[in-house]
Amino acid sequence: MDITITPGRLSGTVTAIPSKSQAHRLLICAAFADAPTQLHCPDTNRDIEATADCLNALGAVITRTETGYRAEPIRKVPVSATLNCCESGSTLRFMLPIAGALGVNATFRMEGRLPQRPLSPLWEEMERMGCTLTRPSPDTIRCQGKLKSGAYSISGSVSSQFITGLLFAQSLIPGKSHLEVTGKIESAPYIDMTRRAMELFCAPKYHSPGAIQVEGDWSNGAFFLAAKALGNDIEVENLNPESPQGDRAAARILPLLKQFTTVDAADIPDLVPILAITAGAKSGAAFHNIQRLRIKESDRVASTIAMIEALGGKAEATEDTLTVWGTGYTGGTVHAQNDHRIAMSAAIAATVCSGPVTILGAEAVQKSYPKFWDEYRRLGGNYEQYLR
Repeated sequence: MDITITPGRLSGTVTAIPSKSQAHRLLICAAFADAPTQLHCPDTNRDIEATADCLNALGAVITRTETGYRAEPIRKVPVSATLNCCESGSTLRFMLPIAGALGVNATFRMEGRLPQRPLSPLWEEMERMGCTLTRPSPDTIRCQGKLKSGAYSISGSVSSQFITGLLFAQSLIPGKSHLEVTGKIESAPYIDMTRRAMELFCAPKYHSPGAIQVEGDWSNGAFFLAAKALGNDIEVENLNPESPQGDRAAARILPLLKQFTTVDAADIPDLVPILAITAGAKSGAAFHNIQRLRIKESDRVASTIAMIEALGGKAEATEDTLTVWGTGYTGGTVHAQNDHRIAMSAAIAATVCSGPVTILGAEAVQKSYPKFWDEYRRLGGNYEQYLR
């Protein structure tokens, strides 16, 4: 699906959709609880559905309701299972250690760029602690054996998702275990989010709270916060300023972009495309610690630069830094590169372009924000849609 946007201002109020980062974690906790749990999560997406489907494959019964999900916990663990992670890195990196902790002979299926995204050093640590991992094909992983209790150690420099996966796994393994995280921890706030979710369920006993609400998502709310920073008459509701979500940093960083500034991207890789777009329409910015952007749904360093240049802006990168100049935008054609955050960033940029913006592969928003285009139109966005 391609979309061509006629530039114009947006106006109205947006209710932030539920946080997929928190939804992943709460669904996993609910799957191991002592009673059913109702999750208030009125909006869903492909990534959340992937985690729900994988938990169902392991014996849970997670069903969609009018207001969210009903999760009936796992009562009997299957001997073998096939888990389809679609394109969700969170799902794969959380569920792989969980399957290992349960001793399930599990086959994981992956789509898009997910097979190319790193699993080391999680892979090696799982093998050291009792599992055998293989790649029967480029888009599948097989996990056999069972993780044992003991002293685990993993570098925090690649992905906090590895740490989350091992924290869940250790809570399910009989006996005492300890996790040592070495080196610099990337996206540390998301580890705090995991611990808070587990505390809500009193892990490792996993006592169901009965009903729980998934809080609003700062990652996707940031697109409309950026629209407001660019002069659109937008208000965003349902964002908790005390949230453990690392991307609540958007509220702090966006006002700084009134002048050229430097931004540490180590804990906020998902925010970089929309912050970069905002900086290009204002006074520019330099984003440091960008290495992990290269291993997202797209190479987000390359796709962010391509987007900015396609719209008439200027950006360049070194190994560690993405620099954007405050040149403003004229419009143009952006390829979303199957990356939801590139598609949505280009749409927000269109509100300050002098000419039309065409987004190729605009359906990429399905990964995290399926109703984004409906919201964009409701707020006054003017676009034509073309099906390929």
